[in-house]
Amino acid sequence: MTGGAESVPSGADEGMRVRREVLGDAHVDRATASATSFTAEFQDLITRYAWGEIWTRPGLDRRSRSMITLTALVAGGHWGELAMHVRAALRNGLTVDELREVLLQTAIYCSVPSANHAFAVAQDVLLEEGLL
Repeated sequence: MTGGAESVPSGADEGMRVRREVLGDAHVDRATASATSFTAEFQDLITRYAWGEIWTRPGLDRRSRSMITLTALVAGGHWGELAMHVRAALRNGLTVDELREVLLQTAIYCSVPSANHAFAVAQDVLLEEGLL
């Protein structure tokens, strides 16, 4: 910037900060280290838009965003992403009891088979994290 104006973080900078806070440094480091010339633009896209634009909006707190994200991932059957976002939801302050409630809700609105699989994915994460 010119004229002595203060520097404002770019969407990519802010997105990377939030992405690291929500997903953890280890996950983000693995994702960025494995980026190739083919996937680098996608990594930039999700950092700027998902994390720098959506996750930084003031209208919902991170706990709420985590609950919505978990539900969307169950609805879409995105099991690998679900495990990652179960960890993120815990980092964002969801309790094990709240996680259970979110997944019970998905049984009604996303399907019992989807919720069954989501419970298995979440339980594996909770066991890995020493929470069960």
